Amino acid sequence: MKSDRLLSILLLLQTRGRVPAGELAERLEVSVRTIYRDVEALSASGVPVYAERGRHGGIALLPGFRTDVTGLTEDESRALFLVAARGAHTALGLDAALGSALRKVLAALPAPHRPAAELTSRRILVDATRWWGGPQRAVDLDVLRDAVFADRRLRLRYRHSGQRAPRTYTVDPYGLVAKAGVWYLVADRRGAPRLFRADRVQSARLLDEPVRRRPGVELADVWEVLRRQVEERSGGIDVTVRVRRDFLDMFTRVTAAYLAEPPDEDGGDDEDGEGEWVTVRLSYGFVRETRQLLAFSDRVEVLQPPQVRAELAAAAASVMELYRRPARPEG
Repeated sequence: MKSDRLLSILLLLQTRGRVPAGELAERLEVSVRTIYRDVEALSASGVPVYAERGRHGGIALLPGFRTDVTGLTEDESRALFLVAARGAHTALGLDAALGSALRKVLAALPAPHRPAAELTSRRILVDATRWWGGPQRAVDLDVLRDAVFADRRLRLRYRHSGQRAPRTYTVDPYGLVAKAGVWYLVADRRGAPRLFRADRVQSARLLDEPVRRRPGVELADVWEVLRRQVEERSGGIDVTVRVRRDFLDMFTRVTAAYLAEPPDEDGGDDEDGEGEWVTVRLSYGFVRETRQLLAFSDRVEVLQPPQVRAELAAAAASVMELYRRPARPEG
């Protein structure tokens, strides 16, 4: 474990320059005292590493020192060849660069580990897209990517869901996130975190102004805040339904984003004496959103609250009225 930690310290210093001892300790999950002992061990082994104390101090390598590290373990070699998630590098225009990088890494691996790494790339496939995702709009990430890498502000024309006319925003991007096959731009607007779906960006233009990010805030921090806002919808509506047991698996997969808790598959609603139903609890943002449940026909019944039952009854009556009318002729 210590040798792995020493190697990690060396790689971090080589890529980051001066790093505070506290940050190294936090990243490697050890004490600051242990970090200083590791620095002494590196120095004793001939690595030109030194520590500077004080407010702006840290641990660093002497300028110009570089090392080629090829002592990867077999599991580390395998892990490197799982980074090529299908679609992500294509969307960013980095497919060719990724292939070239992996070939270079393969050549630099210790000879005994090369077959395992190469086999991993043929036996493990990562497909980040969801089932039944439907056709997706083509997404042009070029300008968004350029803004992220160049640290420039962006002027967006963006169409929100349910709105026809796009709106104009000036934003400060932190980065791009791919979640379940959908790309998002994570940015600040007027100092507040915002999330923009890339396929709703009508146009994007780089501005000459440098990006204005909040000090000390990274992409992962902003994404965590925005992710929680989406997943922990405040002021939502708790809905209790019963689902036919033989349809439960399909139902929970389709409504996964709305599940308030995992359903109790062992328990059943025995009103009919046959235990054919399972109670499931969902959480929606607003009443109209529950119309999604009509797609499950008589295999799902809303039990509570009354306003949701009334909403679905009214929607079903409207559909019945529509289909009672003669169909309009085409054209």
